[in-house]
Amino acid sequence: MAGIDDFDKVRSDPDPVRRGQRATDLITLYQQRATELARLRKEAIEEARQTGLSYTEIAELLGITKSRISQIRTSAPPPERAFFGVGPVAIGIPRRFGVEEGRERPFFDASDQATQEQVEATLTRLALASSRFAIDPDTEQPPVGDAVVICGPKSAPVARHLLAADEALSFENIEGTWYLIEKASGRRHGSPFRADLTSRTDIGYLARRVEAGRVIVHIAGVTSIGSLGVAHWLNNNLPSLYEPSARFTSAVIECDFDTELSITDSRALAGPFTTRE
Repeated sequence: MAGIDDFDKVRSDPDPVRRGQRATDLITLYQQRATELARLRKEAIEEARQTGLSYTEIAELLGITKSRISQIRTSAPPPERAFFGVGPVAIGIPRRFGVEEGRERPFFDASDQATQEQVEATLTRLALASSRFAIDPDTEQPPVGDAVVICGPKSAPVARHLLAADEALSFENIEGTWYLIEKASGRRHGSPFRADLTSRTDIGYLARRVEAGRVIVHIAGVTSIGSLGVAHWLNNNLPSLYEPSARFTSAVIECDFDTELSITDSRALAGPFTTRE
């Protein structure tokens, strides 16, 4: 977390370009924390109200007017903003490699990019700043801070490491077919689209963990369209999904899509499975 030392280091940096960049980064960080403080204040007001205090009494105790209490309740970010942490949030998708004109070239899958854009739109709605990063085939860990990792286990080690911590679900390749498996029952969930390309239904994995003071959200489709379906479902169900006491939550999400690979519907197929404090 940024503090007075960070502020002083920016002020004393002799390199003007680096000083400008560090100042920009710190401004973003401070703005995100100010927004989170507004959310926490709104949450505290509602909790105080549940103890039996009136809004007039709460206003007096906080040293503000009752009309200001009303403004805070209507303008501050919703509780589910904290599902993604405090921010800024880094959003990563796999950087893939293919051969073009006899040379290996990097590229990003179109559905992965659409998923990244959907998550960005959700974060913007929640007043969270975001940045992008590429997940290379040898990426082991997500970047420092809050992050959304959009990556399946076959694309990079970072996805396999994140999946290993899930006590409820696993993502396994069995005889050439990928399944999401409920560990308690052994029930397998396969992709209808992967089994039959005429089917316009796919599945994906969603997880959220609180780890060392940050939040990591993990999205992984059996195919990349499955990841987009997870992002669609997440955007529509955040208020009911977010729990302040949850340390780890995961689910299997199923989605339908049209011939243009746009999501038409999404739903939870298994879970959410939640571990609480």
